[in-house]
Amino acid sequence: MTIKDFMTNQHRECDAKLTLVEDAIEKKDFDEAMLKYMEFKNETLHHFSLEEGYLFPMFEERSGMGNMGPTQVMRMEHDQTRGLFSKMDEAINSKDSDRFYGLSDSMLILLQQHNSKEEQMLYTLIQNNFNSENDEIVKKLMADES
Repeated sequence: MTIKDFMTNQHRECDAKLTLVEDAIEKKDFDEAMLKYMEFKNETLHHFSLEEGYLFPMFEERSGMGNMGPTQVMRMEHDQTRGLFSKMDEAINSKDSDRFYGLSDSMLILLQQHNSKEEQMLYTLIQNNFNSENDEIVKKLMADES
């Protein structure tokens, strides 16, 4: 498995978790919705921490692309996502289905655009810069999963 494949698979897993939240809300099962929402939120934030705490700094150091490079744009989008999570927290805690669906749609659009940039550009750059160290890096990412 490549670094790019591993990180892309995480995107798909997060997308699937968001769908499960929406399914539970549609059934008005707010306990299940809260459980699935927390899984989605925690998985997404964990993914961000792998990027911000490990992959991005490693890439910035090797490539010389620091504060003005693509990783900075990704960090700003992570911050936007975190802001959206706080609004989603309020909506799900108040069992406001309509508000949650609206925020969920915004989240989906934001993440689709964000993930597309990472998958098409940034992960390719990271893969190309660290191809010879791929297995070691994927092992580290997998270890941080558990």
